[in-house]
Amino acid sequence: MRLRVEFTTEPFDLDEVPPHAVAAREVVQGAALDSVDVGPFGNTAEGRAESVLATIDELLRTSLAAGATRVSLQVNVIADADADTDAEVDTDADTAAARGGPGEGGR
Repeated sequence: MRLRVEFTTEPFDLDEVPPHAVAAREVVQGAALDSVDVGPFGNTAEGRAESVLATIDELLRTSLAAGATRVSLQVNVIADADADTDAEVDTDADTAAARGGPGEGGR
C-alpha cells in the first residue's frame, strides 16, 4: 500500500522559517520516501505505508519538540504503481460516504 501525507506545522511566521518547520522539513527530506514536496504553506510526501507511517511518527515528535503548537495532517491511500491497475482505491468522498458524511463536493 502507498500513502500520501499532507501536513503543516504552526505557529506560522511570515518573516522567517520557524525551527519546528525546519525540523519537519529535515525529517521528510531525510526519510525513505519516493516523493517529497516542501512549500511555505503545506508539504506533501509519498511512499510505502511503512515508510510514511514511520516518518509521521518522527515528524510529530521532532516538530513538537522544536516548538510546534499544532501539526495538521491528512493521510490518503494512493494507487500503487506496482499494483493491478484495476484495483480500487478509496477516495475521500468514498470514505465519507461510507461513514454517512459529505464527500469533498459537499464541503
